[in-house]
Amino acid sequence: MILKSNKIDHIGIAVKDAKERLKLYKDFLGLEVSGEEELPERGLKVYFVKIGETRFELLEPLNENSEISSFLEKKGEGIHHVAINVSGIDEAVELAKNLGFKPLSDEPKKGAGGTKVLFLHPKTTGGVLLELVEGNH
Repeated sequence: MILKSNKIDHIGIAVKDAKERLKLYKDFLGLEVSGEEELPERGLKVYFVKIGETRFELLEPLNENSEISSFLEKKGEGIHHVAINVSGIDEAVELAKNLGFKPLSDEPKKGAGGTKVLFLHPKTTGGVLLELVEGNH
């Protein structure tokens, strides 16, 4: 079995202050901010910046225990992950395990825009935090 993936869903960028970073993406580059969403269970506020058929997601922590807080402390702002759109994310968990890729959770989580997401540990993917995304925004 091979996952069906047909596009980069988004590139996640960890930021301390999204409104400050939007100066680059919106004011300088002229990209469209297509929305924002809070994910309190993950401690995130996400800003969506459309670029072609994909987008950047600016990930801003809502609190000190957000999913990106330790990343920001250790590495500072920057690219956090690459997300690939897939069909059948539940099957992806088993396939990933069978191929030696370690999911960061046992089950997919709720993602922005009503999607289901699953992250693969970067130690098993060549140093890239890879997010699998099922659904459309």
